Amino acid sequence: MNLKTLLSGLDNLKAKGDLDIDITSVEYDSRKVKEGSLFVAIKGFNVDGHEYIKSAVDNGAKAILIEEGAKIKKTDIKDDTTVILSPDNRIALAQISKNFYKNPASKFKLIGITGTKGKTTTSFMIKQILEQAGHKVGLIGTIANYINDEKIGDNNSRTTPESLELNKLFSYMLDQKVDTVVMEVSSQSLKYKRVYGLEFDIGIFTNFSEDHIGANEHPDMEDYFNSKLELIKMSKECLINSDDFHVRKIKTLFPDKNIKTYGIDNEANLLAKDVTVTNSGVDFRAKIGQKNERIKVGIPGRFTVYNALAAIGVANIFSVDAENLKAALENIAVPGRSELVPNKKDLTIMIDYAHSPASLESILKAVKGYTRGRVISVFGCGGDRDKTKRPIMGKISGEIAGFTIITTDNPRTENPEKIVKDIEEGIKQTKGQYTVIVDRTEAIKQAIKMANKNDIIVLTGKGHETYQEINGEKLPYDERKIIKQIIG
Repeated sequence: MNLKTLLSGLDNLKAKGDLDIDITSVEYDSRKVKEGSLFVAIKGFNVDGHEYIKSAVDNGAKAILIEEGAKIKKTDIKDDTTVILSPDNRIALAQISKNFYKNPASKFKLIGITGTKGKTTTSFMIKQILEQAGHKVGLIGTIANYINDEKIGDNNSRTTPESLELNKLFSYMLDQKVDTVVMEVSSQSLKYKRVYGLEFDIGIFTNFSEDHIGANEHPDMEDYFNSKLELIKMSKECLINSDDFHVRKIKTLFPDKNIKTYGIDNEANLLAKDVTVTNSGVDFRAKIGQKNERIKVGIPGRFTVYNALAAIGVANIFSVDAENLKAALENIAVPGRSELVPNKKDLTIMIDYAHSPASLESILKAVKGYTRGRVISVFGCGGDRDKTKRPIMGKISGEIAGFTIITTDNPRTENPEKIVKDIEEGIKQTKGQYTVIVDRTEAIKQAIKMANKNDIIVLTGKGHETYQEINGEKLPYDERKIIKQIIG
């Protein structure tokens, strides 16, 4: 593609060299650069792409995009290399990626979901409903990417891919005749412009609570919230949770936006009534089209009602009939989200991705509400992430669970012993019974050994993940397989 065409839609660029050249690929990883590439230097948390300009040029880059103010060596760039200066290379990468793949997202319906909790489950619900109604649906999110039931590529390292990979994925989905794409939109992707330039047909804001606060994430809650608000600005139509204190303010913040609400307790456009929660799921009444219908969802927990309401809101916009909607939700299953693991001992063992204070509190309160015996909580906290949440999560588990086993969960480069001690500081503030077993497999063994059929074992943090990340290496670790090995 012609370089001038690639740069269309970008303002305040300064260029040195020939812009009327053909570009064969766009890259931000110098190792992937080949003859004729445009290399976009991106400054990350740990790596600055500007330090790899020489490598990109040596690999054949015809043009280099540099962010204004970046320090580079003139000797790294050949005389015949076109150099472009941009005020913001992340915005530039997003726009260039969209141009390179000919704006594929404009050719299908695009639904974005943000919020602290519920993004994954809600996206799967929407996907299932629309597929049931005959749509061909793409899904992009934390667990994996899908076209209908076909999984595309490996498990994702990011909830929302970088703009280059995202537009490539959109292009592939379009080639496969997808008519609707549902995607999780993380606060990081909004803050760092991975979804810049997209127009969402529907934007959903599920809820908001403390998470992702730290040196490499958001400096504070205000930055976290404002980042998520970007999705509302980018959406033609919005659905928000009226029962969430922070989220319901969005209607006031954006009075000119087409915003509809859903909820259980507060006034909303879409209300759930007569809610019943059991250990096998939820059922409630809600309006589908012009009629109130009884909805059953095979995922336990009050939070499931909120996720289902968001999905029903989308279904109503798409005019999905009641029978298709009800059939889709009744049979929904989401990997690692309130996932019950069958086992020979007939114990109730649940795997859930909860890895923040709010999500841990939510899942433990949910299961405690319908469990006759003890809630046995097995969890840890990730290394190289927000350390302040560790004692908070320890305190939450100590206050809610009948027994807590503190263990390891992706220690990354940190000492696991240090992480569990941080968690222990919080649980010591409660009267909750607990033990510390650093080895996660041994922790699961202990939970199974002490549980009876009235209890529920809740393994949180891993969810859909099938690895443990230790010292930069992802080692195979699937809790479903671990349970099977233990029980036999």
